[in-house]
Amino acid sequence: MAKRVAIFGSAGQLGIELVRVLSEAGHSLLRLTRAEADISDAAAVERHLAGFQPEIVINSSAYNMVDVAEKEPQAAMEVNALAVRNMAIACRQVDARFVHFSTDYVFDGMTNRPYVETDAVHPLGAYAVSKLTGEMFAQAYLDNSLVIRTCGVFGPGGLNTARGNFIETMLRLAKGRQTIRVVEDHVASPTYAPALALRTRLMVEAGLKGVYHVGGGRAISWYEFAKLIFAEAGLEPELRPTNEREYRTPARRPRFSALSNAKMESAGIKPMPSLEEALKDYFRRRQRLTG
Repeated sequence: MAKRVAIFGSAGQLGIELVRVLSEAGHSLLRLTRAEADISDAAAVERHLAGFQPEIVINSSAYNMVDVAEKEPQAAMEVNALAVRNMAIACRQVDARFVHFSTDYVFDGMTNRPYVETDAVHPLGAYAVSKLTGEMFAQAYLDNSLVIRTCGVFGPGGLNTARGNFIETMLRLAKGRQTIRVVEDHVASPTYAPALALRTRLMVEAGLKGVYHVGGGRAISWYEFAKLIFAEAGLEPELRPTNEREYRTPARRPRFSALSNAKMESAGIKPMPSLEEALKDYFRRRQRLTG
């Protein structure tokens, strides 16, 4: 049955795909970009939702500058936590279900197996703290919220967004003649945005609530992921592994943050595609967009 769905962050890498899959399913959408909706303004958020009266509200907006957040933690908290509170309260006012995206960074990376939803959280930096606080706000004000933790999202929309994604960064570096160094001691589960968007739609339509993990389905180091990207792109740049000790960043990151999708799959949602399948589809779509 078609629903009225409001999407905050509709022009982002994930938001673009949410708009596509929900439109294809016949849902009526209110698309809200960063320029159109100041999510840090509680009154503005309430006005947008009161005017549309959505049955479902999806928040795909985020402050994701992990290193910069160490210098400006308040900015991260405003977008990733306090704005989520604004949306949750507004959802309660219009009796809408709330879907919010969180991150693998709520964990400290001290395990050697994909994280499940019941694992203890332990954020390591300002960005991670802000995202965990957003989760808490999403659940504090509503009993039926759906919090989806994901990891390393990449999609064709990264071609046109300001910060791009890991694939576009690798392709840009490959155009140069310098050696490309990527960490081999940090493991994640990179997640394909179109596949994530589809599973989000299926989870919403199934009425799921609570916290669910939707990662790429495979634990892989960023170095090995870069190798897969270049193989699929038919490129052979000089790629060398590095590690956390050699490549220091302002923010601490979890060394192993792959996510288990077992809970999602046990709820009847189909598994994510393989990383190889996702990359092939990414480059097909990328070709159509770039000509």
